[in-house]
Amino acid sequence: MACQLIRIMRPDDANIAGNVHGGTILKMIEEAGAIISTRHCNSQSGEHCVAALARVERTDFLSPMCIGEVAHVSAEITYTSKHSVEVQVNVLSENILTGAKRVTNRATLWYVPLSLKNVDKVLEVPPIQYAWKELEEDGKRRYEEQKLERLVTKQRNGDIIFPVFNPEPYTVGYSQSSLIHLVGPSDCTLHGFVHGGVTMKLMDEVAGIVAARHCKTNIVTASVDAINFHEKIKKGCVITISGRMTFTSNKSMEIEVFVDADPFVDEPKERYRAVSAFFTYVSLSKEGKPVPVPQLVIETEDEKRRFEDGKGRYLQTKAKRQVQMQPLTQQ
Repeated sequence: MACQLIRIMRPDDANIAGNVHGGTILKMIEEAGAIISTRHCNSQSGEHCVAALARVERTDFLSPMCIGEVAHVSAEITYTSKHSVEVQVNVLSENILTGAKRVTNRATLWYVPLSLKNVDKVLEVPPIQYAWKELEEDGKRRYEEQKLERLVTKQRNGDIIFPVFNPEPYTVGYSQSSLIHLVGPSDCTLHGFVHGGVTMKLMDEVAGIVAARHCKTNIVTASVDAINFHEKIKKGCVITISGRMTFTSNKSMEIEVFVDADPFVDEPKERYRAVSAFFTYVSLSKEGKPVPVPQLVIETEDEKRRFEDGKGRYLQTKAKRQVQMQPLTQQ
C-alpha cells in the first residue's frame, strides 16, 4: 500500500527569500502519513478509526524547496506492531520548467489508531506482510527504540519559558518567541483533535522567528529532531507555542520548541505540555550560501546546561553523518 500527494509551492508557502517553510513540508509529510495509516487501519472489517500521529523521527532537510516547484510526497507503511504503524515518507522537488527532480526530505512517522466511537480507545493494527524476516526484525528494533525515547522525553518535559525584559543581543532571552493559537475546526481531525501537521507547522514558524531574531539573515530549516506528541489537543483549546535558542555551532542553531495547551471549553483540565522538539536552522546569505551564525551568549547555569546538551546532540549527529558518508567515499 502506498500514497502520494502532489502540490505546487505558492508564495504563501515560503519566506521572503522564496524558500518554502520547513513547517509547510512537515505538514504535507504528515498528511500523507495520516492518509496511508488510516487507510491501512480500516482495511479490515471492524470498528472504524482515525490514525493519530504519536511521533516523528529525526527529519533532515536535504535541499531547500522554492516557490514554483512541485512537491511529490510519497508514503509507505514499513512496520506494524499491535497498536502502532510506522510510515516512511520521501519528498521530491520537481522543477516543472526543466523536469529535474531532487530529494528534499526523508521522514519516519509513528501513528496509533483511535476509535471513532471512543477517542481514548486504541484499536489493533492489521499486520502487514514482509518480504524478508529481517525487515520485520529491523522494524521491531526501531519500534522499541522510539518507545523508550518517547518515555525519556516525557520525563524531562517540565521546562517553562519565561519572558525576559530588556535582554541583551544574542542572549537566549533576546530571541525567544511565543505564538498563541486558538484551535478551530479546520485544524482538526474527525475526532475534533489537532492534526499533527498543523502543530508541526506552527512549531516551525516559532523556531524560524527565534532563528531570524538571533542572526537577522535569511534562515532555513536544516533538520528536526524527533517530535514527540505527548497528549492530544482538542478543538477549542488555546495553544501556546514557545521557542528558545539552546545551542549554536559555527553555521547552525538549535531551537527548543514546546507546545502547551489550555482547555478552555467545558474542560476542567489544567494547562499541559502536548508536544516538544528541537529544530536546527542554518543562516544563509542573499546568494543562498551558508554564513556563520553569531554565537549564543550564555547567562545562567540552566542555559549552560542546555547548551552542553545541545552540543552533545550536535556532535552525535555529526558523527552519525560521517559514518554514513564513509561507505560512499570507499566506493
